[in-house]
Amino acid sequence: MLGEEMRIGVVSDTHGLFDPAIARHLAGVDHIFHAGDIGHSDVVEQLVRIAPVTAVSGNVDGFEASGFPVEQVIELAGHRVAVYHRLYEGGRLTRAGAEFLARTRPSICVYGHTHQPKVEWKDGVLLFNPGSAGPKRFHLPRAIGILLFSNDTVEPKHIMLADRAE
Repeated sequence: MLGEEMRIGVVSDTHGLFDPAIARHLAGVDHIFHAGDIGHSDVVEQLVRIAPVTAVSGNVDGFEASGFPVEQVIELAGHRVAVYHRLYEGGRLTRAGAEFLARTRPSICVYGHTHQPKVEWKDGVLLFNPGSAGPKRFHLPRAIGILLFSNDTVEPKHIMLADRAE
């Protein structure tokens, strides 16, 4: 139902690392999305201790071979939320990503793969990449995200993590 307040945790690209800082920052969330490149099912097991989890597999997970679906779409607080790992690659929306958005028609799409924390609106859809919560790679920061659903709106927020896990 619209108007319901919910606090949603968003993680991606953990690559098998569960940083205890994630549990601290996501304490009290109503739901968690993991946007792929989980790396090891123990990560999801740790997240489930915090809140219910909707997870998708990524390229590091071997996609379907991981046991997690490649895509998920759920309704939360009146918002249609899609979760898909490789929406962007090389700075561009992938053809498969564009087809996924056209087919699922979400109001919000959570994605990963690029390791870059990002918030953008595309054709009325909020596209949210929390960044990578796994081992630091490249020059990119480690980060997770929060989506706050309140008064029929959604407020995306990034939380920067230390360069090394706690």
